Amino acid sequence: MAVNHYENFPVASILLPKRLRRAVEIIYHFARQADDFADEGDLLDEERFTALDNFRSELRRIAANEKPLTPLFHDLADIIARHQLPLQLFHDLLDAFSQDVLKKRYANFDEVLDYCRRSANPVGRLLLHLYEEATPTNLDYSDAICTSLQLINFWQDVTKDYAIDRIYLPQDEMANFGVTETHITESRVDKEWQQLMQFQVQRARDMMRSGAPLGSILTGRIGLEMRLIIAGGNRILDKLEAVQFDMFRQRPVLRPFDWVIMLGKSAPFSF
Repeated sequence: MAVNHYENFPVASILLPKRLRRAVEIIYHFARQADDFADEGDLLDEERFTALDNFRSELRRIAANEKPLTPLFHDLADIIARHQLPLQLFHDLLDAFSQDVLKKRYANFDEVLDYCRRSANPVGRLLLHLYEEATPTNLDYSDAICTSLQLINFWQDVTKDYAIDRIYLPQDEMANFGVTETHITESRVDKEWQQLMQFQVQRARDMMRSGAPLGSILTGRIGLEMRLIIAGGNRILDKLEAVQFDMFRQRPVLRPFDWVIMLGKSAPFSF
């Protein structure tokens, strides 16, 4: 379930055509390893940048039709050639992970959107290229869905992100609603926090709705997978509202019963 675009990436989903499962797994491993370079362990910043630069060097070898040095990139070169995947999308992901190493606060929503453009949207675009459905309209719909999913993940994981000194809430919007970092450090859920988060959740919901036609444009199992992804994102938003935005103590997750609800909402949309 792609509510978190890496941790819950639809790896080898039974809904994916068998011919695409290996490609999706390889893309996942690329994204997962690179994301871990930025987030995991006790590496120094310089070591994180070096690891990410090594990935960039491998991408440059692929672009130059040179043999990659590692098994992962040997596999990646194969699926890039086989499916004509744009190399820039992989560079965009690496740029976002590099940004995570140094940038810990976001002044406004435009900065957050720019991050999502590189951290989340490439995943959806790569999948559309695999599906051979990468039309301009579909790419726009996918960007809206992926950005919404990234925002949902931010609001779901406020505490987890703050533990590594990251806040993705726009600083100007926090100030407008009277919210400070103390709300997060103290897990304070007051009227100001609830109003800020209601604003963020509604914006993510509106963005998801704007991309939802993709769930009906795509047909067969791929279309069903997309509609489940959309339903899952909306379900997390429902859960955030249900706990009155106290994600500090009740982080919303999808339970077995949620899948029943999501499947019930996964019929092709009408617009």
